[in-house]
Amino acid sequence: MKLDDFNNIDFNNAGSLPVPVKAVLLALIFLVLLTLGYYFLWIEASASLDVAKAKEQELREVFLTKKAQAINLKAYKQQMVEIEKTFGTMLRQLPDKSQMDGLLTDINQAGLARGLEFELFKPGQETQAEFYAEMPISIKVLGSYHDLGAFATDISKLSRIVTLNNISITSTTSTNKDANKDTKSVATSSILTMEAVAKTYRYLDADELAEKRKTEKAAKAKSAKKG
Repeated sequence: MKLDDFNNIDFNNAGSLPVPVKAVLLALIFLVLLTLGYYFLWIEASASLDVAKAKEQELREVFLTKKAQAINLKAYKQQMVEIEKTFGTMLRQLPDKSQMDGLLTDINQAGLARGLEFELFKPGQETQAEFYAEMPISIKVLGSYHDLGAFATDISKLSRIVTLNNISITSTTSTNKDANKDTKSVATSSILTMEAVAKTYRYLDADELAEKRKTEKAAKAKSAKKG
């Protein structure tokens, strides 16, 4: 096979070409077809395969997650029951609107029963959360260390939820003069002043919840218009 055999190729009479020349031409045609097939078929198929593999991995992870959830479904249901019980118990510790006056009286009586002197007992403005309202009560009481501690303990034992916050205790000295016919004595005793914010909570009734949702819906609509 010579170079001239390739220079004088007559494709109209390819059948008469020498066998070596035919072999080289067939090899070249095969390489061209292989190259074109690689670029137009293989690359696209390879990209599709990569996408399919990624999708398979994603579906496998979703399957494993769902499988784990299915296995633990019974435990999740039990946990939900326990959460609902706990929530119900806590909700029962919140008075309704009609019981708030009685609760305020209980707080006041808890202090008086310990011999404390109230200088301030002022309910503040309610603030509403998702399903309950919080009422702060500013209090200022005078008494001994022991009585103040007992008062705080009594508050924690109330059937309704009441918390003492922002507690500030200062010492005050009082002087008691006891005059007798024979002697005059001056006794001094240390009195503590406790200032705090007692916070109590009540749950919102159906009408209040409906009004709250209505207000929130109107606020969202107004915000959407501005946006």
